[in-house]
Amino acid sequence: MPYSEYCPELMGTAVLTPAGDCEAGSMQTFTLVYTAGRFGIDDTGSLKIGFRFATDFGPVQFEDAEGQGYTTAEASNGALLELKWEFKRNIRPWSRSLYIGVMKHFLAPNDTITVRFGDRRFGSPGIRVQTYCESQFQFRVLVDAIATYDYVALPVSPSIAVVPGPGIHWRAILPTQVRANDGFRLAIKAEDKWGNPSNQAERILTLVPSVSVAGLPQTAQLVAGQFTLVLDGLSAAPGVLTCEVRDETGNLLTTSNPMEIVTADACTVHFWGDTHGQSDETLGTNSARDYFAFGRDKAFLDVMGHQGNDFQMTGAFWKELNGLTAEFDRPGQFVCIPGYEWSANTAVGGDRNVHYRHEGETIHRSSHAQILAPEDAHDHATDAYSAQDLFAKLADKDCVVMAHVGGRYADITFAHDGRLETAVEVHSAWGTFDWILSDAFEKGYRVGVVANSDGHKGRPGACYPGASFFGSYGGLTCFIAPRLDRDAIFACMRRRHHYATTGNRMLLDVRVRSRSQATLFHRDPAMFENAATERAHELRMGDIAQLRDDEVDLDILLIGSAPIERVEIMDGDEVVEIVRPYGPEDLGARVRMVYEGAEYRGRARTTTWDGGLAIDGNAIVRTAVINNWNLDRGIQRQNASSIAWKAVTTGNHGGIDLWLRDGLNGRISFETRLVRGSREIAALGIERHIFSAGGLKRGLKLYRLPEQMTERRMTIRRRMRLREIGDSRYFVRVWQEDGHRAWSSPIYLFR
Repeated sequence: MPYSEYCPELMGTAVLTPAGDCEAGSMQTFTLVYTAGRFGIDDTGSLKIGFRFATDFGPVQFEDAEGQGYTTAEASNGALLELKWEFKRNIRPWSRSLYIGVMKHFLAPNDTITVRFGDRRFGSPGIRVQTYCESQFQFRVLVDAIATYDYVALPVSPSIAVVPGPGIHWRAILPTQVRANDGFRLAIKAEDKWGNPSNQAERILTLVPSVSVAGLPQTAQLVAGQFTLVLDGLSAAPGVLTCEVRDETGNLLTTSNPMEIVTADACTVHFWGDTHGQSDETLGTNSARDYFAFGRDKAFLDVMGHQGNDFQMTGAFWKELNGLTAEFDRPGQFVCIPGYEWSANTAVGGDRNVHYRHEGETIHRSSHAQILAPEDAHDHATDAYSAQDLFAKLADKDCVVMAHVGGRYADITFAHDGRLETAVEVHSAWGTFDWILSDAFEKGYRVGVVANSDGHKGRPGACYPGASFFGSYGGLTCFIAPRLDRDAIFACMRRRHHYATTGNRMLLDVRVRSRSQATLFHRDPAMFENAATERAHELRMGDIAQLRDDEVDLDILLIGSAPIERVEIMDGDEVVEIVRPYGPEDLGARVRMVYEGAEYRGRARTTTWDGGLAIDGNAIVRTAVINNWNLDRGIQRQNASSIAWKAVTTGNHGGIDLWLRDGLNGRISFETRLVRGSREIAALGIERHIFSAGGLKRGLKLYRLPEQMTERRMTIRRRMRLREIGDSRYFVRVWQEDGHRAWSSPIYLFR
């Protein structure tokens, strides 16, 4: 780490109580006693107690003695101490830190500073442990003993283990599409209230499939100490399967995602992946080995990649990571891809995900900013300081690049190479970013659509944002491929045969059928002069084809993991049609309020939607919140005529549903910091009333829904007329009732 390494053994010691296991998200009091070392600490010297970037430990505060997170510090010799809670004022990954300055005095050797996080002596309920699990959650102690602001890390910092709480939310996961002659598995787990898989959920479960499943028992038992229950070797006849999971008394715990069993000769099936996340070797949580094991064994992914920030990835870790991907990769069972996040500043291109097809490739970093190891000093010449440099260095590599929006965002208008960069990431734990696909359309690029978690909390494939600044649940990409191995997945990525979701496992199939045979290009002919072709009447998402026809049939099949709210049929940025499984006559006394958007494209994109609404001339019967992933937010107060809430968005959307006493009377009025408005309830219908709030596609919307929605399957066929000049870019955006979304990769057609 890039701190001073001067005599750490002389800088003192630190002891924490309690130690051992602490439940994620629980309220605790921690007492850390620092004992000064040989130098003491000089007047205006200081300590920092650092915490990793992604943590939601806290909040730490010093003003409200009865409030959550009240923190105190006392010097044994009575020295005056200055306390500050700082974010990004410490060297990453220890970005969050408690600064303790020694003022108007000094510490002698063996003097102590006692720090109480969540000091309960004055009425505080304590401090909240971070909401996600970590085998070694450190209180990283750094010492500026000589008042030079040059910190030295103690040789040993105290730590705790953050473990899951009781399991309360049940999940059942099936594959999304399998062949009739292939076996499949049903995976079941319980998550604690913060989304951690729990080993405290002993239960006898009753399994109720929607169709006959060979090998599936009527009951199964999840025992204490077990995180998951996997029932393998199952089979079923062609059709669509879901499976209910009930408790001993028959109460429904959960229903699986839908699975389609296709014929044995089907060319392709669906595989789920999260190819973008980090571990604690860079900015994430737990080790890279733990990262891959979680995705495979607790999130039940088929495809994974690791994307550490390149300027933190030492040569030793790059070698270790390549060893891990080779170890975890099992053709036919699990695909594990070596790679890294090229993490340049946005001004020179912004974040890119580099996925290599094979181990042993060179890592072309954006810089060596946090790599000080002498053994890494020799490879600066391999760095790529701009996106153009990166594409040039990767030109002959067997790899695929994806454009990512994270803290930094990829500026594909500044640089893009369609030979390598095959997709843009429209959703992650950072939020939702339709605008990057719009950038691609504006520039005439032919890209696919992916979503991943960019998880920093050690939960790839099931990435809840917790209580920190991450605003959304992490995404997933569904790869449509003939088999599960690296060759097939890389061919899938290069031909954009995939779709993106906000973490749900919806089945989505989008195809184009033409009367005459189209010329289907295996690679983009704008990028590859001699791209291989074939003749085809049927095209799938991601394809690029030339046609003689003026019109084509667009066929859409979707089976949601929840009831479907609407489907938007798109040609580039143009909404061609909105299709709903209900009409105006189905609307009832249910009003949906949606807030969405971001401040701007960069790091400070978070928009706060705290506010309230009132109902006049009607009454609120019940409410529900969509896309509220932080238990601190959501509805704070409610009665028959008003509610108050807390919410944020980071490009994604959230909302509140109101079931009213009747559907036509009264008026709804709302107020947030950004926008206020009101409407007669009778004026609300199937179309959304939009109240713009500036920023980046930011606003609040009011409309009505049916009181109960049940339709999860839609089959749509539309005749589409191709553009006279340029590409027709057909894709769909799907919105589920529960707030989850999906995007198909566009089909690019030209005459």
